[in-house]
Amino acid sequence: MRFPQARPIVQQLGASQIREVANAGIGLTDVLPFWFGEPDQVTPPFIREAAKQALDAGDTFYTHNYGIAPLREAIASYLSRLHQAITPERVAVTSSGVSALMLVAQTLLNPGDRVVAVTPLWPNLIEIPKILGAEVVKVVLEFGHSWELDLQKLLDALTPGTKMLMLNSPNNPTGWLMPRAQQELVLAHCRRHGIWILSDDVYERLVYPEPSMQAGCAPSFLDIAVPEDRLISTNSFSKAWLMTGWRLGWIVAPASVMDDLGKLIEFNTSCAPGFIQRAGITALEQGEGVLHHTLSRYQAARDFLYTHLNALPGITAPLPKGAMYLFFRVDGENNTLDLCKRLVREAGLGLAPGSAFGAEGEGYIRWCFASSVENLELGVSRLKTYLASQ
Repeated sequence: MRFPQARPIVQQLGASQIREVANAGIGLTDVLPFWFGEPDQVTPPFIREAAKQALDAGDTFYTHNYGIAPLREAIASYLSRLHQAITPERVAVTSSGVSALMLVAQTLLNPGDRVVAVTPLWPNLIEIPKILGAEVVKVVLEFGHSWELDLQKLLDALTPGTKMLMLNSPNNPTGWLMPRAQQELVLAHCRRHGIWILSDDVYERLVYPEPSMQAGCAPSFLDIAVPEDRLISTNSFSKAWLMTGWRLGWIVAPASVMDDLGKLIEFNTSCAPGFIQRAGITALEQGEGVLHHTLSRYQAARDFLYTHLNALPGITAPLPKGAMYLFFRVDGENNTLDLCKRLVREAGLGLAPGSAFGAEGEGYIRWCFASSVENLELGVSRLKTYLASQ
């Protein structure tokens, strides 16, 4: 008897190795969890209160597929302050940032389409095109004092007939940041060849200042593109406003695809919950203080972790320019999944294996530093003790 099975493409998808490591720590006491991309602080009270008030007011019904008008307007206003003018008609609210990514892929990709991705990269972005039968070609960042892109390699990979370029800058897991000059060249190249750009901008507010960038915001394709460009930006409330569990995101797309995008939102989730959308409005309109506080904490955490990891024998940690992760090399290590499981069991330290981010991530480990310096100090001490015992 043959048992029912999923599609072969789905069976071939890689399960999350980050989740596999975390599952190894469930039930164990005194494990420091730096494995997920999640802050150690809860959502601020004023955002939670906005959701409570909306619930008390009975905001429990379906909303428009694209989201309630006040939230779309708030997102457009927020983005227009950071970038160029963006109209609410180009904004769609989604039930999480990852849902936004899947919706974009469903809108644009056919089986057999060629997709280029800059890696190492959060595995969901790599696997989503595969679910739809597309082929993913990787352009790997180069390891050094910081992670850097060989731009010519990327341009060479963006051949005529390529359907989409997927970029996440600032990048998870490396903290790599694409500078404005590279964005301009990539946008011009994609215009010439009719290639879509999917820009995952979830970490755009988590940047560590450099003279060449606007304070508090990474360089963005939204700064330089025109509304008719084949550019789609996805974003989320999760990281910048400490709202990971709320599952609220958005898409900015050309007007020409919005009708079809709306159909897919209907067929996926119909709409994001209204009371959560009300909390999103409050986050956008009153949350700049949260962003500044978070960035200050993360910069101190990044600087501490960078200094102390590089002081350990056998560890090389590049300085991340953005996001909330340090992606560091462990000399001689070729099975980081096994290493991270042992760190959980034997050292009480929860980190993410580099192999979770593709074969090019093997030999590296991701440490989420969205935490207090005190916890990071304890984590470094545990890693030092463990490495010395091997």
